[in-house]
Amino acid sequence: MSPDDASRTKSRIGEDERTRLPVVVAVAGCSGSGKTTLAAELARTLGGVHFHFDHYYRDLAHLSREERTRQNFDDPALLESPLLVSHVAALAAGQPIERPLYDFSSHTRVRGRTETVRPAPFLTIEGLFALYYPELLPLYHLRVYVDTADEVCFERRMKRDMEERGRTPESIRRQYEATVRPASLAFVRPSASRADLVVDGSGALDWKVERVLAEMRVRGLLGSKG
Repeated sequence: MSPDDASRTKSRIGEDERTRLPVVVAVAGCSGSGKTTLAAELARTLGGVHFHFDHYYRDLAHLSREERTRQNFDDPALLESPLLVSHVAALAAGQPIERPLYDFSSHTRVRGRTETVRPAPFLTIEGLFALYYPELLPLYHLRVYVDTADEVCFERRMKRDMEERGRTPESIRRQYEATVRPASLAFVRPSASRADLVVDGSGALDWKVERVLAEMRVRGLLGSKG
C-alpha cells in the first residue's frame, strides 16, 4: 500500500468513526419552560436517548431530613458536576455509563444501585444547567434554549407540584420566589447566550420539534437518519 493509499484509508476510518458517534443535542431552560417535554419528544422522534440531570444531585444523606429540605435545589452547586460531565463525555464518545439513582423523596442516592445507560445515535442532554457548565459545551453538536416567560413557567410549576407532589399553592409560591426565580435569573437565563437556537417555550410542541430538526438538517446532523 502506498503512503497516499494509507493516508486515504486512515482518513476514511476516521470519518467512519465520526459517523458512529452520537449526535449530542443540549436542551436548557428554566423550571417550567417546557424543556423536558421538548427533549423527550426529540428523543422519541429521533429514536435516541433522553438524558436528564436529575440523578446527579449530590447525596445529602449526611444531613438531617430537615436540613436536606432547606437546600436550594435550583443552584448548580447541588449537582455533582464532575461526575455529570464525565458521564456525558463518555456517552458522547459512544461508551455506556452506570448512572446513579436518586431518591427525591429523601434527597439521597440509592446506595449500591446504578442504572446502565447506553449511547444511541442521538443523545438529548436536558437540564436547567445544560448550557451552564463550560466543560459540557464542547461535547454538544447543537445547543437549544427554551425561552419561556416567568409567568408561564410559574403556572406550569404550580400545576405540576400540586398534581404530582401534593404541595399547597402557598408553599409553591414561597419556594418559587425564594429560590427558583432568583436561581433562574442568576444561572439559567444567562446561559441562553450560549445557545445556537432559541425556541419559544409557549409555542406548540410540534412547532418546537420542527424548529430543532430544521436546524439539525441545516447543520448536517441528521444525514440519512433524518
